[in-house]
Amino acid sequence: MKHEIKRMIRNHIRDNLSLYTFTMVLIFIGVFFGAIIVNSLSIDQKNDLYLYLSRFFGQISNEPLMSSSDLFNQSFTHYLKYIGLIWILGISVIGLPIILILLFLKGIVIGFTVGFLVSQMGFKGFFLALVSVLPQNLILVPAFLIVGVTALSFSLRMIRMQLTKSEPFGPLFTRYSLIMLGIIVLILLSASIEAYISPFLMKAVFNLTS
Repeated sequence: MKHEIKRMIRNHIRDNLSLYTFTMVLIFIGVFFGAIIVNSLSIDQKNDLYLYLSRFFGQISNEPLMSSSDLFNQSFTHYLKYIGLIWILGISVIGLPIILILLFLKGIVIGFTVGFLVSQMGFKGFFLALVSVLPQNLILVPAFLIVGVTALSFSLRMIRMQLTKSEPFGPLFTRYSLIMLGIIVLILLSASIEAYISPFLMKAVFNLTS
């Protein structure tokens, strides 16, 4: 069973290597673009965001804004909706460009968050970004990458099926859905880190650098 799973993973990566390369580049461009957006903000916009962040981190250093379980439920629900939307877009075929936009936006959010923290708070912002953004995204970004590539691949194969009728729909749809369900495990892990580990690390960094 283990060897079969490994074989399926190798075949999946081999068959979709070009899509993985393209989507990885797309996300990295989004990160870069998000960092650039920080520099385009007006002084008033930067001051407003910095004031909000200062209040947010000030509250974290004393009392959390919400319980860890509430934060977990909020994060998991948000990521699950995101994955579900990509799954639906993959089935629709016409949603193919929207999948690429969603992956690009994910990169922008990461780049903007890190870029703003570093530009406004220096080394303190760098360490805060390191503990608040990096841990969950080490899992989340690969999860979104897999979901995005799987949805894109499914859409492209659906188009080929309509033209050639060379592959039955049932097994293809089953594999597609099973991969999406498997990603939920990664989403659970990422949401757990964001809810139970990142706030503790953020509080530690904030207190040490205050």
